Amino acid sequence: MSAADAYQLVYNFMSLAIAAMGASFFFFVSVRGSLKEGNRMAVTLSAVVVLIAFYHYVRIFDSWVAFGTSGGAVPFNEAYRYVDWLLTVPLLVAELVLVLKLDKKLESTLIKRNVVYAFLMIATGYVGEMTNITSVDLASPRTIWGAISSVFFVLILRDLFGGIDASIKKQSKDIQGIFKILRVVLIATWGVYPIAYLLPAIAGNLGLTAQDGLVMKQIGYTVADILAKPGYGLLIWKIATLKNGSSK
Repeated sequence: MSAADAYQLVYNFMSLAIAAMGASFFFFVSVRGSLKEGNRMAVTLSAVVVLIAFYHYVRIFDSWVAFGTSGGAVPFNEAYRYVDWLLTVPLLVAELVLVLKLDKKLESTLIKRNVVYAFLMIATGYVGEMTNITSVDLASPRTIWGAISSVFFVLILRDLFGGIDASIKKQSKDIQGIFKILRVVLIATWGVYPIAYLLPAIAGNLGLTAQDGLVMKQIGYTVADILAKPGYGLLIWKIATLKNGSSK
């Protein structure tokens, strides 16, 4: 793939992300009014998440354009993604807990604890990202910080799935079915991030160029963001809609 084709491919995916974030913001704002007051907060958070992501994708897109048109002389600013994730990932965690309307004490505990986990997961991942290592081994800073970040990811999954498993069994069959889909989406999309994170460093081991690694990382991050924000938000909205017609 030529440098021009690689640039254009990432350009198109980022453009798609901007459209997806913007359209989903208007959707979530328009549908929240049809929900009962107790079911609106999670959908409101979905709207906030995609609005934050929309803003940051405009900045990410502009940075990519500057990087591409300068032939790499202007560095691409990866920090925009991490600022976005620092704000949106804790909100994504809170959405799921709120929409299920768990016991208030359990709800408060899960939100507080997992907001901290989410913040630490992104912060430690950012430290690793900024090392700019072009090769990776078990002792490299990128691997070490990536492993630390993954620990917080596992803790979040433990709480969001194991910690609320008993409460999920009390939900309606429809909600349990949507939650199973949401669980797959969450694991699958969040699982893309650490793979994309490592791609630039392991590209050579896979027979890929450094350019291929950069392109695949940017596309991986972007696709995962679309699924983990608008896609995830749609599932949250579906649960809220089911809750709307339920007394639970």
